[in-house]
Amino acid sequence: MKRVSFASKQLVLPCLLLLLTAAGVMAEPDFVLFGHDLNRNMAYEVEGKIPTEWDVKTGKNVKWSQPVGSQSYSGPLVWRGKVFIGTNNEGQRNPEIKGDKGNIMAFKEEDGTFLWQMVHDKLPETKLHDWPLQGVCSTPFIEGDRMYYVSNRAEVVCLDTEGFRDAENDGPFKDETAKGDEAGDVVWTYDMMGELDAFPHNLATSSPLVVGDIIYVSTGNGVDEGHVNIPSPLSPSFVALNKKTGKLVWESAVPGENILHGTWTNPAYAEISGKGQIIFPGGDGWLYAFEPLTGEVIWKFDCNPKDSMWRLGGAGTRNNLISTPVVWENKIYIGVGQDPEHGEAPGHFYAIDATMKGDVTAKAMVWHRSGEDFNRTISTAAIADGIVYISDLSGFLYALDANTGEHFWTYDAFAAIWGSPMVADGKVYLGDEDGDIAILKTGKEMKLLAEHNMGAAVYTTPLAHNGTLYVLSRNRLWALTDGIAPTPKAEAKPKAAPATGR
Repeated sequence: MKRVSFASKQLVLPCLLLLLTAAGVMAEPDFVLFGHDLNRNMAYEVEGKIPTEWDVKTGKNVKWSQPVGSQSYSGPLVWRGKVFIGTNNEGQRNPEIKGDKGNIMAFKEEDGTFLWQMVHDKLPETKLHDWPLQGVCSTPFIEGDRMYYVSNRAEVVCLDTEGFRDAENDGPFKDETAKGDEAGDVVWTYDMMGELDAFPHNLATSSPLVVGDIIYVSTGNGVDEGHVNIPSPLSPSFVALNKKTGKLVWESAVPGENILHGTWTNPAYAEISGKGQIIFPGGDGWLYAFEPLTGEVIWKFDCNPKDSMWRLGGAGTRNNLISTPVVWENKIYIGVGQDPEHGEAPGHFYAIDATMKGDVTAKAMVWHRSGEDFNRTISTAAIADGIVYISDLSGFLYALDANTGEHFWTYDAFAAIWGSPMVADGKVYLGDEDGDIAILKTGKEMKLLAEHNMGAAVYTTPLAHNGTLYVLSRNRLWALTDGIAPTPKAEAKPKAAPATGR
């Protein structure tokens, strides 16, 4: 096991979640989100060949690039000619909007032209509920001309994907602080702190899921600043809202007083025997399946051994759920982990039978990888051709049989991994904290095709769309493609980021 280094030295656990991306497919999808589809699988088919060779220093195969903020954990997503990411305000696109804030940015897919941004002020107690410089860490769900995400202020936000460029002000909000062609247009918001008394620990980060007319998110509910008490144990960890109005449909506080740290991660959708399930990872280390329309619990699974113990600072053996569950052939795949600042330790990765009901901990485990064979993880799996590709925080990428857990190979990145493996075009793409993108051939034998450094840490997951690979590093968005690309337009230098040590 290697020591994890942290270049930013900032508590960004909630942003971990980050950390992953949605995907384009050969046919125009109905929506895009964090993960390829409602099952949240990070593997998908793409149109065109995805590049394996580029050089960000010389510009080889760089179609375009754009500076963003100084910390970026959300996206990228490509939708109807636009690329969307979440970041902070250190790039300062609007010189009149200054200071630490959360931003959603939109760029033109063709050439990277900046289109618009939605800017959110920080909450008053930033270190308690809205950690400094982390920006917006929720990757949106985009459907039609509507975008849904969780802001740094613990609000579920619905935006018009065109911003004010369509010359219309959608929704009841007629007094947005910033207007004009480069501003975001709010349709509705739902304040989870104000309406539900939720108590996000450090940051609310959940990447929403929309099924039918309902949007599902985690609230971020967690412990207090001392990491001992849970100020709002009766407040919900999971909520369902009407996507058209933002009205509450149902809520669930099942983790209650058993929350270990926070509730940051993302739900997935499973259809089992013709019936839908919303799969929510709980802040207590349990995985829950809910009936989509009512919030009734269908089954639950403890993702930690029964003798595991939680201790402050991650010294114990019980772990959080930070990864997003992936659904594949009636099974759920998920690993456990903790705040990266808690350090490395043995973890667990499970394949769980989703066809049972009740407390299925003792009977639903299909296979399990643990101990020295798997470390704490904040990554989400990609499953292709019956092989699971999953990384852990210690910097290892594993290829495992999806049905049996048989180990095929392990790749060592020699750096911490916060994002997730993305599988497309017969290749696995994986970023790390040293800023490297590793490209490996899919299959039962390991073959490293290339490694390229992006010049800054990569905490997100690469995205393939229409023959282009999009990589969001800590401070820059890259569009990479094989062949000769147009010379990127000169961009005004963003305001220098402050020192990141604390």
